Amino acid sequence: MNSLLRSTLRTKACVFFFFFLVTASSLAYAALSRRVQENLLQVPLWSRSNSTESSLAKDNSTNDVKNGQGFKGHGMLAPFTAGWQTTDLHPLVIEKSEGSYVYDVNGQKYLDALAGLWATALGGSEPRLVDAAIAQLKKLPFYHSFWNRTTLPSLDLAKELLEMFTARKMAKAFFVNSGSEANDTQVKLVWYYNNALGRPNKKKFIARAKSYHGSTLIAASLSGLPALHQKFDLPAPFVLHTDCPHYWRYHLPGETEEEFSTRLANNLEQLILKEGPETIAAFIAEPVMGAGGVILPPSTYFEKVQAIVKKYDILFIADEVICAFGRLGTMFGCDKYNIKPDLVSLAKALSSAYLPIGAVLVSPEVSEVIHTQSNKLGTFSHGFTYSGHPTACAVAIEALKIYKERNIVDQVNKISPRFQDGIKAFSDSPIIGEIRGTGLILGTEFADNKSPSDPFPPEWGVGAYFGAQCQKHGMLVRVAGDNIMMSPPYIISPGEVEELISIYGKALKETEKKVQELKSQRK
Repeated sequence: MNSLLRSTLRTKACVFFFFFLVTASSLAYAALSRRVQENLLQVPLWSRSNSTESSLAKDNSTNDVKNGQGFKGHGMLAPFTAGWQTTDLHPLVIEKSEGSYVYDVNGQKYLDALAGLWATALGGSEPRLVDAAIAQLKKLPFYHSFWNRTTLPSLDLAKELLEMFTARKMAKAFFVNSGSEANDTQVKLVWYYNNALGRPNKKKFIARAKSYHGSTLIAASLSGLPALHQKFDLPAPFVLHTDCPHYWRYHLPGETEEEFSTRLANNLEQLILKEGPETIAAFIAEPVMGAGGVILPPSTYFEKVQAIVKKYDILFIADEVICAFGRLGTMFGCDKYNIKPDLVSLAKALSSAYLPIGAVLVSPEVSEVIHTQSNKLGTFSHGFTYSGHPTACAVAIEALKIYKERNIVDQVNKISPRFQDGIKAFSDSPIIGEIRGTGLILGTEFADNKSPSDPFPPEWGVGAYFGAQCQKHGMLVRVAGDNIMMSPPYIISPGEVEELISIYGKALKETEKKVQELKSQRK
């Protein structure tokens, strides 16, 4: 009996020790992971050390709310935010917008160099958009567009968009609430289209590495950013990804832009042939890749890619969510790169982000098939409660009027050269690998020795540090690893462009110093 008891105790002790080791190692890993994330993610980690004595001396009861402490551990499941950030850090709480600026609850002013999320094209205080919303809310705040019922604003907006998009003729506009919903809708439309044509196997989609098409299930699958797939069981199996067209990072030694484009087009064709052209339904691309790092297409890229997809009867979807309505210095990205799409996704600047709205533009060839198929089935069973929301449509109509009246494309082309040249003047910095952009969109990629194959150690958080310095000096930018992205409002003034360039320069100088310190510590 004693022997059995001793054996049982030894077994329990071993089991306990095993679980102790597992728990300890898990906690150690979690702590290490967290330290790395603190450097990688754009969070105001440096804000405490940069606080002024006067701000710290303020009445505590006011500070609890005003500096965001009252919102620490808030009830939101925050998008694109690590859980520990919401519990351990104070959120930057924006309270007011005015032109190209936003203000936090402390009254701190920031130049919004990302236009919210690539979206507030007309800035944060356009009275005509506010008035359009109020007028529609007073008249008809909501009605749906199901069962052949609809509203005048949704009809008027559809007509306006079809007339405005001139890269090729479009026949119909379908309304959604976001770019993600637009791209989810694209997949359903393409499947519906191919089923109607008796091609049930032609269902696969080809997107590109580093692309961003949204964060819903299908849109995230189309996106070529691994973070959107991890632990979500994505991408869906019908989505394939082809090469990212980033010349600086991926070109071979001595390879010209045109040769690089030819190689990528050939790779795309080989992927199509490998999978079987009869299985590939559509190819989706942003004219300029946004969240993937502001990646411009190399010379002749879209010319060659369009020839390949047309050869194999594959639909071309232009994701214009970021590029449309003037961002690149043309009304649409398709205009700039001579893209002739079958389907187009729109959102963001469609309403200058004042209300959520997006749209899908459908070519005559595709819409005619959908029309015929819906007649056979008795209905086209796709839509959302808020498809063509009359208030969102009214604001979008007013935004499009403003773009036309103020000749927004000319305005972008007048202000963007200084924006581009001013930032690209910092290209010689030893910590910058590449600065790239066009119109009012620009990306900076940090790299050691100016080489795409020599990144800084992730735990250094070079991009996050730069973003924090920008915020300290009164400017908000987008940080993704060691990539910095900017897309200011179209209404940014020459003086505000100079302010943007100045703050960028200050933040860069401080980041260069930080990198030098980190390098010296490593030796």
